[in-house]
Amino acid sequence: MIEVIYLAGGCFWGLEKLMQSIPGVKEAVSGYANGKAEIVPTYDSVCSGRTGYRETVRVEYDPERVSLDAILLLSLRSSM
Repeated sequence: MIEVIYLAGGCFWGLEKLMQSIPGVKEAVSGYANGKAEIVPTYDSVCSGRTGYRETVRVEYDPERVSLDAILLLSLRSSM
């Protein structure tokens, strides 16, 4: 069984790379979430802070191999 969580934590490329290094994570992909539907997000427009979008990472993981708690703890530590 595969589970999915979306994480936001500063630089999405760094968070994506961290997630990809965790055994049990099947896929981690950077993207944007929660913005204004009429706006097509780009890195520069999102960084402007005017789009409503946030940098996020979609993480697919196998809960038999890695717990959600472990993923959240690692993502929290990476943002400190």
